[in-house]
Amino acid sequence: MQTLAIIGGTGLTELPELNDKKVHQNINTDLGKPSGDIIEGELHGQRLLFLPRHGELQAVAPHRINYRANMLALQQLGAENIIAVNAVGGIHCDAIAGHMSVPHQIVDYTWGREHTFFDGLFKPLDHIEFSHPYDEILRQKLIGILSKQRLNHGYSDTGVYAATQGPRLESIAEIKRLERDGCDLVGMTGMPEAALARELNIPYASLCLVVNPAAGKSDALITIEDIRQVLTQGMQEIKEIIVAFTKA
Repeated sequence: MQTLAIIGGTGLTELPELNDKKVHQNINTDLGKPSGDIIEGELHGQRLLFLPRHGELQAVAPHRINYRANMLALQQLGAENIIAVNAVGGIHCDAIAGHMSVPHQIVDYTWGREHTFFDGLFKPLDHIEFSHPYDEILRQKLIGILSKQRLNHGYSDTGVYAATQGPRLESIAEIKRLERDGCDLVGMTGMPEAALARELNIPYASLCLVVNPAAGKSDALITIEDIRQVLTQGMQEIKEIIVAFTKA
C-alpha cells in the first residue's frame, strides 16, 4: 500500500470515505516537533497522512513553521509522495479567485528560514539538483485529475510560484516586481518545503488554490473574510481532487 502525504489545512481530513483513521500525537524528530498531530487513514487502498502546516488552530505563521521537522515526521511515517495544498494570490490574469494551479517552477523570496538539512550540522554539506522543483510524475497525475473535474473557476497546468516571507500580504509594487520576474502565483509556504522534500528524495508537487487577486490586480481591497470564503468553497473541490487522486 503506497503512502501519500497531504500538507495543508486541518479540514482536509474531513473525508467521509476515509477509513481506519488514527492520530499520531506528540511526534518528535531530531529537529523538533512538527506543526501538529498527523492524521493517518486509508482511502481506496492508499495510505494517507495529513499534516496541518499551520497547526491544528492555524496559529503558526509561515515564517515560524518548522518545515524541517514537518518533512522529517512525514518521512518517519513512511511518506512516499507528498502533495502540498497551498493557498495563493493570483498574479496571472487567469488566476482568479477559486482557480486551481499545478505550478511547475518556484522563485524563493523568503529569508531567515531553516531551509536545508545539509547545513554541516544536521547533515554534511551537499547540493541537490533543483532545476525542476516539482516532481513531474506527480504533477501530471494531478493535471490529469483536474482535467476531469468540474471546477468552478478552471485550472492551469503550469505556473511560477513566488514564495514570500509573510505573514503580511504584499504591496502593489512588490506584486509588480514579482510579475516582472515571471511569477504567476504568490504564497508564503512553498519554500523551503519543496527543497526539503527533494533533499529527502520524496516526490513532491503542489496544488494551489487562488484565494484572492494579488495586490493591484483588482480594484477591491483584499479582505480576510473574502479569502476565507473562497477557501471554504475551494477546499470542497480539493477534497474531491484528493479522493480522485487515490482512485487513479
